[in-house]
Amino acid sequence: MLGWSRDDLAARSGVGRQTLADFETDKRQPYDRTLADVVRTLEGGGVTFLPAGTDGGAGVRLVAPSV
Repeated sequence: MLGWSRDDLAARSGVGRQTLADFETDKRQPYDRTLADVVRTLEGGGVTFLPAGTDGGAGVRLVAPSV
């Protein structure tokens, strides 16, 4: 959606590349603080997280071009 690689997200969020890979493959669950760092970074890039109660259900939307 943003055109970022895992390396890009790692660099922007301060979360390690391998840590992100482990989350993607369910090898481990993120700590609340780590998840907040990733969410804040994605939101800063223009991603909006839609809650389950919204029209069409839970999801994501790009609201601004990536920086």
